Amino acid sequence: MAPSRSPDPRLHRLAESLSARWLAGQRWFRGKSRPLDRVELLDAARLPGGEAWLVVLTATDTNGVESRYLVPAVAGESGFREPRDEEGVWRAIVSLIASGAALRGARGSFAFEPTAALTQLIGGGGDAVAGVTERRVQGEQSNTSVILGDRLILKIYRHLEPGANPEVEVNSFLTAVAFSDAPVLGGWVTYRPDVGESCAAAMLQQLVPSDGDAWGWVLDRLAGPKAGQAAAVSGVAQIGHLTARLHAALASRPELPAFPSRPASRAERAEWHSSAERQLEEALGAVDGEARQRLLTMAPGIRDRLGVIASAEGARASRIHGDYHLGQLLRTSTGFTVIDFEGEPARSLVERRAPASPLRDVAGMLRSLDYAGHVAHRDRGGPPPGSWLPDARVALLSAYGDLSPTDERLCAAFEIEKACYEVRYEANNRPDWLWLPLTALERLIANEVVRRPIS
Repeated sequence: MAPSRSPDPRLHRLAESLSARWLAGQRWFRGKSRPLDRVELLDAARLPGGEAWLVVLTATDTNGVESRYLVPAVAGESGFREPRDEEGVWRAIVSLIASGAALRGARGSFAFEPTAALTQLIGGGGDAVAGVTERRVQGEQSNTSVILGDRLILKIYRHLEPGANPEVEVNSFLTAVAFSDAPVLGGWVTYRPDVGESCAAAMLQQLVPSDGDAWGWVLDRLAGPKAGQAAAVSGVAQIGHLTARLHAALASRPELPAFPSRPASRAERAEWHSSAERQLEEALGAVDGEARQRLLTMAPGIRDRLGVIASAEGARASRIHGDYHLGQLLRTSTGFTVIDFEGEPARSLVERRAPASPLRDVAGMLRSLDYAGHVAHRDRGGPPPGSWLPDARVALLSAYGDLSPTDERLCAAFEIEKACYEVRYEANNRPDWLWLPLTALERLIANEVVRRPIS
């Protein structure tokens, strides 16, 4: 293969504005724990009709580790800058998706791929996008989302990770099997370097009308009149039914290698157990003083409960959401809709795409309910968690479906694993909240089964 040509000198000059200092200051930059050594222009493809580009940067940290980032950019007198709303850059990307276009850069290309469902979402092809409004969503971190009109949302994947993107993959699957409780996928963009694996660059999907997410909805119910507690529990039951439908949909095409539905192998269960043990060890390494002593006292009980994971013969393995909590559900006029199938950002793409136990999702939602109850009580004057949380847990699990005794113990083990992760997170980000997962761990290891209410 002939060597790839380099972007022209003008583009290198424009890219000087996208410096290491600039990149490190972006909310979506993933490598904040390691200083950057340099940032270099790898590739750029010009969007039709103006001075807008899709720019690919190579960022190298002081340990020599490289990663790639995507920057939609507009060329100005002082260099590249990020697009502003209503400059038409986001509309141009959507139009390219609708037309199934391809753009060539110097060292790779961008492929724009629509789904059959896109014509239903925009009804007139790429030309129908020309007049829609653009509004960038504020407050995101690892990606950038833009709302176009009242029917579309475009997500730009900033960190270009080689391999199949689980969100695009799962959303495409759920659209194909007509799962109605997730946004319809309209298309995606792939960056294909001349050397190396392709990377997901963007995803276009249905904008689901909502009144915020389930996290805010539950907090509002708990902070209101007493009747709100019953409404919150009723809503949690809806979430249980939704979770069961989601897992059934993800397991509905077991003939597809990427979406199996089968008993987990002994090797898979051993890896799940090792992963859970690592969460405990990392939690121990993240705390000191009284918090560390509490965790050390609990550690034998935690390890004992985690041992269930390796021995749980008959545990199921399939694709799951992977980062399931109240913030991943939109509150709609009829219930809830599931969003964001990327999985936990700290895990590799291989880990996020691997078959796992659906009970991991259930355990994640149980932990989210615990957080919601304590936040509502502490910050918004809501009731003590013990006055509604046991009912909410039972509502979620009963609506999800009958669990066998083995499933109940396995779910409890995954909940303990998640609480260990929370200890590490809180120690590194919100030390004042360490009490919450530590107290949860004490309750969890004292209970025999997950269905039993925890007061």
